[in-house]
Amino acid sequence: MTAAQRSWIERFVTHLLLERRVSAHTGAAYRRDLQRLADFCEAGGIADWSALDNREMRRFAAAEHAAGLAPRSIQRRLSAARTFFGFMRREGTGTRNPAQEVRAPKSKKRLPTTLDADQMSRLLTRPNDGTAADDLLSTRDHAIMELFYSSGLRLNELVGLDLCALDLADRTVRLNGKGGKVRIVPVGRQALQALDRWLARRRSLPLHDPDAVFVGRTGRRLTPRAVQHRVSSWARRAKLPVHVHPHMFRHSFASHLLESSADLRGVQELLGHADISTTQIYTHLDFQRLAAVYDAAHPRARRR
Repeated sequence: MTAAQRSWIERFVTHLLLERRVSAHTGAAYRRDLQRLADFCEAGGIADWSALDNREMRRFAAAEHAAGLAPRSIQRRLSAARTFFGFMRREGTGTRNPAQEVRAPKSKKRLPTTLDADQMSRLLTRPNDGTAADDLLSTRDHAIMELFYSSGLRLNELVGLDLCALDLADRTVRLNGKGGKVRIVPVGRQALQALDRWLARRRSLPLHDPDAVFVGRTGRRLTPRAVQHRVSSWARRAKLPVHVHPHMFRHSFASHLLESSADLRGVQELLGHADISTTQIYTHLDFQRLAAVYDAAHPRARRR
């Protein structure tokens, strides 16, 4: 990577962090994707960003695919390149975007993994480990998982949740979703009870982040990584046969709601999806279950 290429990458990442207010994680991901493109340029003897054209960008995508990178990851790298070259044009360098018309190989549509109602019930049955410290954490974790499943929160929405966003009297929570979109969603009875228990225990902690709903032993706001670890730990204790991650609660919330109500628009609003086509993936899950029932029960479909 030349010094000029490295300089433009750092200017771009600084722009993302300071002006577009992306997270440090997102900024680091953009940097990694552009460094891969810079490595490709170095291997091909391309010393300047302006020397890249559509043909070279297609070669880059093909090389990444040949190296075993998944289509979804190639799409992300090309998206980072498009945004980067758009930034360079706005800064007065370059007159075209070489990544504009380049597309990644199509990826196979993967359906989200969900827990069924019995598995979710096993996970949400809260054991008590006996000690005061463990009981405190299990009370918190139970509230986290109940709220995930009750209201379909994203992980970042949960860790960013402040006390002022909870309205327990009205049984609602106000969420700041993707793109700054605010939505208000209901909170179910079991989640309300779990939150009441946790908020009562939370008062005993030395609160370094007094606004945060979910904090650790030290009173600091929980990180996404900590929530992932705790959810995975509870799933192992419940002896569930799949790896459970926080977003699986959101998938299960949407799938179970749609299965019971068939109200696609309502589920779209609760999830905060801008496009209903994003929500429609859960209809495919429902169809898979119907197809399995058909295969098992229909006289002309049963295997002998």
